[in-house]
Amino acid sequence: MNGFINLNKPVGISSAQAVARVKRILNLPKAVKIGHMGTLDPQASGVLIIALGRATRAFDLLLKKHKTYMAEFTFGYETDTLDSVGNVTTCGCKIPSENEIKAVLPQFFGKIEQLPPQFSAKNVNGVRAYDLARQGKIADLRPCEVEIYDFSLLRAKDAATFEFNIECSGGTYIRSLCRDLAAALQTKATMTSLCRTKTGFFDIQNSITFENLTERAIIPIDNVFAELNRLDLTTKEAEDLGFGKKLKLNYPIGLYLVYANDEFLGICDVTREYNLKRRV
Repeated sequence: MNGFINLNKPVGISSAQAVARVKRILNLPKAVKIGHMGTLDPQASGVLIIALGRATRAFDLLLKKHKTYMAEFTFGYETDTLDSVGNVTTCGCKIPSENEIKAVLPQFFGKIEQLPPQFSAKNVNGVRAYDLARQGKIADLRPCEVEIYDFSLLRAKDAATFEFNIECSGGTYIRSLCRDLAAALQTKATMTSLCRTKTGFFDIQNSITFENLTERAIIPIDNVFAELNRLDLTTKEAEDLGFGKKLKLNYPIGLYLVYANDEFLGICDVTREYNLKRRV
């Protein structure tokens, strides 16, 4: 069983719990590998990619895909986690107007340096930052380069809460974006809602809920990577690939969807030596 599930994760469960529930619903054998790609916090909802079987090897191929979010930021206070589940650390700060917010949004377009939240899964000398934060310790986190493609104010939900559409690179923390936007406005803010609406191929419009989940929801690997070029092998070449033998192929260097007799074999690299190596 190989492929992906475009799960619409509900609020209230972790990504790991979502994976466990998928495994139970599909009654997967223990031998079938399963995992998620791109963590969503328990209070966040939306697109969570679940990989099955050989698809679990494709994590690095999906890591840099663009992601799109609908987020709500509430101005006037901040929590230690930068979201609504944390403890309030600052309150009574000013509430910006829509025009003030729109005026500073362009500062965040393009490549920016972003400091991850203290309550994050960043690894610091073998320890997760959130574990240190729960002990009252401050992790030595370094800024990371991320890219913001779109950061739009959609509407004001009430006097203090505003809804945004955000398209960004993988690795972007929306909570940090909330914190930094508020800092640019000389105030404080907290992320009070988050829904991931798209990540690469996977769109919330085509996602599946637990209630509707069946094996028919599994998306074939080659459907997800349809932008890659196709490479067709002979039956003998396919057998050699299966036995781990090197194949000399006169194809440009890069990734390919590999087939033999119209059967999908996997995603493979063509290297400088024209060797074909299986990736997925």
